[in-house]
Amino acid sequence: MGLFGKLFDKKECSICGGEIGLLGNRKLEDGNLCKTCAAKLSPWFSNRRQSTVEEIQEQLAYREANQAKVSAFHVTRTLGERTKVLLDEDAGLFMVTSARDLEDANPDVLAFSDVTGCRLDIDESKTEIEYRDAEGERQSFNPPRYAYSYDFYIVINVNNPYFNEIRFQLNSEAVDNDVETLLDSPNDMGRRKVGLMGGRSLTSNAEEVRASMEYRQYEEMGQEIRDALLQVRQQVREEAAAAAAPKAAVTCPYCGATTTPDASGCCEFCGGAVNG
Repeated sequence: MGLFGKLFDKKECSICGGEIGLLGNRKLEDGNLCKTCAAKLSPWFSNRRQSTVEEIQEQLAYREANQAKVSAFHVTRTLGERTKVLLDEDAGLFMVTSARDLEDANPDVLAFSDVTGCRLDIDESKTEIEYRDAEGERQSFNPPRYAYSYDFYIVINVNNPYFNEIRFQLNSEAVDNDVETLLDSPNDMGRRKVGLMGGRSLTSNAEEVRASMEYRQYEEMGQEIRDALLQVRQQVREEAAAAAAPKAAVTCPYCGATTTPDASGCCEFCGGAVNG
């Protein structure tokens, strides 16, 4: 039949058994996956092609169990603008999502203790500013002039069997002071268009963009998310360390015995409350 014929062969989803359309196949290491089943996987999962059918089945079971966690999730704090970090501080849980309907999106619910790190990444890009000469040809300034733009990303490192990183963008459009990079003439250097006249440099607007209100807004937003997640992770670690630490022996004020208070702070002999 040849390669062309195989392209049109009907394929069956190795998970649900349904027929897969021409452009609907998602290859697995040892099988096929339909679009419907693929949509149920974690949005942070990126290792599908190297996953076996059994591993995908395990993840789908995890995702189904996650649905109950979403239903029980109680948002106590919201961080971010477009994609949000939602915290359930009472339960020690968080999720990251841009969805309005949480039940439908089923975002992964993670524990504060799952966080292994968090950082703010600021990606810098530059585009050369050019102008058109009298013949309409693009020309460079001498020395070259550049317009800078910035994108802000949060990267959360986590302990999870299906992904170890959550990365999302804070800004929906590049932060660049709306600079134009192709001018009508070499003299078209209005501040609104190129943004190079207000800073110290005549060849770059990087300093001006980094001083803008929009840049500071996303920088502060990223720092707030990073600090919040690192803080709750540290609190969980400190609480776990305190719970695991050996308790000092004390004298029970009720029975006079030397006792190590139990988890409730009570005497192990008479049950009276002691200060351990």
